[in-house]
Amino acid sequence: MTTRVVKLTVITDFACASCCVGQHELLDAIAYSQDTLHLPISFEVEHLPFRLINPAILTDSSNAPKVEKTDFLQKQLGRERFVKLQAAIAKWGEEKGIPISFRGVMSQTTRAHRLCQKAYKLGGQDLQLPLLCAIFKAHMEDGRDIADINILAELAEESGTMSKDQAIVFLNSDELEQEVNQMCDEARSKGITGVPMTIIDGKWAVSGGQSSDVFIQIFKKLAAAGPHCAPSPFSGPVMEASIVA
Repeated sequence: MTTRVVKLTVITDFACASCCVGQHELLDAIAYSQDTLHLPISFEVEHLPFRLINPAILTDSSNAPKVEKTDFLQKQLGRERFVKLQAAIAKWGEEKGIPISFRGVMSQTTRAHRLCQKAYKLGGQDLQLPLLCAIFKAHMEDGRDIADINILAELAEESGTMSKDQAIVFLNSDELEQEVNQMCDEARSKGITGVPMTIIDGKWAVSGGQSSDVFIQIFKKLAAAGPHCAPSPFSGPVMEASIVA
């Protein structure tokens, strides 16, 4: 049977707890589809940046005062919305055994996005995905400040992207800063106001942090439709999209 290559373009932000949840769910779905269901599909995954927090509100300057996540989110979302978000994330984390929390400071994510784009340029998904997972874990589980150059450089080295010294040189430059800004602006110009957003084969968009079951059902239908299916082979929480950077 011919294997279908499914291109997944994930628009995400490290400041977003739902994006972290969605990343875990998507990877679980990919693993289950390949290792358990043995579907005749393979995946090409690329992550693109989005900034939920306006740089005018929160900068990544080392001189800027640090703000605790809980204080920042309560101010931006309102106490009632934040409490609901906190409860939903805690419930998911308990069920999955993944200790996502709102400890630590809120970080602007431009530097982290630049580093992830650099990883993709150096080695595609093989380098980008381990780094992306490491950054999410550092920020959402360990409460580390991912605007800190030294922390990002350590994550780059630990994930095999580049050496710590190379990462520090890169992060102290302005390489890919303009490109990341343009990608964020382009996403908003195409109507994206929230993330995560997963674009499938450049044609269909799944919005929000969907469960692995949603993705598994989509992947089953894509596999059944064959490698050259042009019309959408599925219905459900999917909308037509033309959002490919």
